[in-house]
Amino acid sequence: MRYAALGLAAMLGFTSCGAPGSRVADQPVIRPSEVADFRLLYGQNCSGCHGADGQGGLTVGIGNPVYLAIADDSTIRRIAAEGVPGTAMPAFAQKAGGMLTDPQIDILVRGIRARWAKPDALGKDKPPAYASSSPGDAARGQNVFVTFCSSCHGQDGRSGRGGSIVDNSYLALVSDQHLRTVTITGMPALGAPDWRGDVPGKPMSDAEITDVVAWLAAQRTSLSAQLNHPGGSQ
Repeated sequence: MRYAALGLAAMLGFTSCGAPGSRVADQPVIRPSEVADFRLLYGQNCSGCHGADGQGGLTVGIGNPVYLAIADDSTIRRIAAEGVPGTAMPAFAQKAGGMLTDPQIDILVRGIRARWAKPDALGKDKPPAYASSSPGDAARGQNVFVTFCSSCHGQDGRSGRGGSIVDNSYLALVSDQHLRTVTITGMPALGAPDWRGDVPGKPMSDAEITDVVAWLAAQRTSLSAQLNHPGGSQ
């Protein structure tokens, strides 16, 4: 009886080697730095803020064709790698304290453009430049805001169906470039139109966007202004 029990134990030992649970140890382990699948990289690092389909959620839709028409690959790569200090956009590159390698950043940049860019989506419409080429005028910007933005945010930017756009906590977390970007691209996930849709038949000009951003920036208090970093962002 004793020998039979030992024999049975030996048989179970051999047969268990082929059990489903044991195969997990045989699967190759992929280091985080070796992940090269765009969907996995995007899902783990970008979708929480930019949406699973890249069309925005909490912030800019980096898969929005308008955004991809104004932001070139070097801009997207820089923002992804370095983040935007003073805002909610962190740095993802290892050399900047993040978890992603340079090749993984490149995979994200190529994948975003390959998956969501639509060169013909804007037709003959030419969007304003990604970055302003000259300082804006806050006084003119207030008039621009009333014309193009007050229908959603109220005359003073503090009311309306779109809510306050001059809330101090919000302005402390975003850069001037972010304000310019969302003015151009809109926030489709939130129902906010792009630069063409605020006033039917009257798209915003580059100068008008520059001025309205100057007015919005002027609404920051001194404390939030200290936290803000105008350069960079999406």
